[in-house]
Amino acid sequence: GEIMSKKGYSRPGLFGSINHYDANGKKVGESRPGFFGGMNDYDTNGKKIGHSSPSFFGGMNHYDNNGHKVGESRPGFFGGLNHYDDKGHKRGHSNPGFLGGFNHYDD
Repeated sequence: GEIMSKKGYSRPGLFGSINHYDANGKKVGESRPGFFGGMNDYDTNGKKIGHSSPSFFGGMNHYDNNGHKVGESRPGFFGGLNHYDDKGHKRGHSNPGFLGGFNHYDD
């Protein structure tokens, strides 16, 4: 089998936000709660780079700043998430972390 490479992780922040880090622990961005249960995504400079909104069956659709769909995440086994690109190809997955948040892996 292939060895999973850890791509980074996300941890809960203040006021419902989620901080995103690369595999080396460097902060690479953050997501903040948006309208209707979605999240707005920002880079490390606080510039908005896209958003996510809930999809059917408990997943999330991901969009760039121009509103183009760039991918989606769907629930996986044991509370994890599977990530797909805009063509529906699986690109990675996330598993719940021990301290809350998620650990992200490339597939």
